[in-house]
Amino acid sequence: MITVFGIKTCGSVQKALKFFKENNIEVDFFDFKKDTPSKQRVESWVKKSDINILFNSKGTKYKNLQLKELNLDENGKFKWLCKEPMLFKRPVIEFDDKVVVAFDEEIYKKTFL
Repeated sequence: MITVFGIKTCGSVQKALKFFKENNIEVDFFDFKKDTPSKQRVESWVKKSDINILFNSKGTKYKNLQLKELNLDENGKFKWLCKEPMLFKRPVIEFDDKVVVAFDEEIYKKTFL
């Protein structure tokens, strides 16, 4: 099963969901606005992807929290991701014990079709 993590209003998440729908691929949706992924889940994502890819340092939440001034190391980024899911680069897609971050149609075609 493929699980898409994100928020419905995010453009990249919308593109990902549209891609799966157009290709008749069933997915579960995990809404970051309604729920926070467990610390264990975040740990597994960091092992399968790069925390610097998972951590969105360009988003509104990052700017609003003024995290740039904190000059976060990987441990600091991990702690913030565990408590504030809006800091994830979206979408985060979990499948077959792997993780794909963000939307890239070419990568999606190679990975899911």
